[in-house]
Amino acid sequence: MNLKTLIFFGFIAISLVLLLAAMAIPKNLGFDFLKLLLLLIAMLFDVLAFSSRFYTYLLVPILQQRKNKIVLSNEDPYWFSTSMDAIIKKKGDDFISTVYISIPLYKSATEMSDEEKIDFSMQVSRLVGLSKEPVRYTAEMFVMNKDSYIQTLRDKISTIETQESEVLQKNQQGIKLERIKGQLSMWRNILDKVIKTQSFELGTYVTVSAIGTKEFEAVSLAQQRAREMISGIGAIFGVSPILVTGKDILKYIEPEYLIPFSTVTEELSKKIEESVI
Repeated sequence: MNLKTLIFFGFIAISLVLLLAAMAIPKNLGFDFLKLLLLLIAMLFDVLAFSSRFYTYLLVPILQQRKNKIVLSNEDPYWFSTSMDAIIKKKGDDFISTVYISIPLYKSATEMSDEEKIDFSMQVSRLVGLSKEPVRYTAEMFVMNKDSYIQTLRDKISTIETQESEVLQKNQQGIKLERIKGQLSMWRNILDKVIKTQSFELGTYVTVSAIGTKEFEAVSLAQQRAREMISGIGAIFGVSPILVTGKDILKYIEPEYLIPFSTVTEELSKKIEESVI
């Protein structure tokens, strides 16, 4: 029994209980007001019951507002295939498998001449006609997570600072010390620039989906279509597209990977510091 039917019969049941309670009240002037009140409430639940057939999407949040937490669905939105190169979602009795194909494009439209832009548009038009099945062609900007690179820079600076300390302890002045100081200055400037500036990555990809009655069937069909797309894309753009695998897929579907948490934290801290200063 679905939620809409359950709510309908629930309201009808409450209305019947109130109606029986009103009928059970003895006929007396003192109880007439109570009987009338129960009948009015029963009528209200009848109206709610028939309204729920069309306005369930409004009634459910109202009924659950006391919980301060509304669960729209208990089902997992998707999960990874065993091969870790597709995401799977169940819809009814069918499985929908989606595969992501990364297209490495090395030239921006800002660097193209008018003729090159026309050629690129024609290439995209040919891409659209590659498959009879629906295919999504997308380009997105991602905030790069620079944590690992920043840590590498800090480790490099720490190593050079150790070398500087050793040279100073041995009282070795001259060219060697100047070279070390120059390296320190260079790496510190690079670190400062990397931390202050926000870097972006452009990702161009194609999404291919397939439906199957079994999970492996949906994955197999999606992979087959993806191989056909990879072959066609390679011929059109002259590049080597690849299947996106593992956690890299999350970059295209999870906000935390589109905007890394650490990067967001840095931006918030920077804004707070600026406002305090």
